[in-house]
Amino acid sequence: MGRVATNVHDPVVLYVSGGNTQVIAYSMQRYHIFGETIDIAVGNALDRFARVIKLSNDPSPGYNIEQLAKKGTKYIELPYVVKGMDVSFSGMLTHIEQEGKRMLDSGEATAADLCYSLQETIFAMLVEITERAMAHCGQNSVLIVGGVGCNRRLQEMMEVMVADRGGSVCAMDHRYCIDNGAMIAQAG
Repeated sequence: MGRVATNVHDPVVLYVSGGNTQVIAYSMQRYHIFGETIDIAVGNALDRFARVIKLSNDPSPGYNIEQLAKKGTKYIELPYVVKGMDVSFSGMLTHIEQEGKRMLDSGEATAADLCYSLQETIFAMLVEITERAMAHCGQNSVLIVGGVGCNRRLQEMMEVMVADRGGSVCAMDHRYCIDNGAMIAQAG
C-alpha cells in the first residue's frame, strides 16, 4: 500500500506500529526482514510509557508523547540496544518506568524531558538499523509506514540520515498509518 500511495520504487521500509517494528527490503528477488524488535514493538513501548506518566489515549498515546516531547529541554540518557539490525525496547522501557517515576518525584526531570529523551533514543535506534539495511541493499530511499510512522520527529531524523546518503524519505499519509484496513482492502 505504501509503495502504491507514495509511488516510491524499491525502498527500504520501516514498519513501526503498536504490533510491529521491522525493517524490510526487496533483495535477491524477494522481500526480507533485515531488522526487527527482539521483544516489544515500538508503539507498544510508547503506549506503555504514556500510561506511566498518565498521558491520555485521546487522540493516541504516541501523538501525545510527540507533542509533550516538543517541550522537553533536558536529554536523559537511556539504554540504547541495537544488536546488528535488531532493536530491543523492553530494557529501556523498564528503566524509564522505574527511573522516570523517581526523576519526576524528585523534580530532576519533567514529563516533557522524559518524552523527549525516549523519542530521541528510540528514533535514533530505528534510524541506525534502517541505515544499515540501506547500506546492505544498496538502496537510497526509505518508506515509513505504521502508526508510529506518523511521528514528525521520526520523519525528520530519518530525513537527515537519508539526505546524507543522497536519498529520499516517503512517509505515508496518517490516514493509512493508523489502521490496517486500507492495506487489507488493497491486498484484496
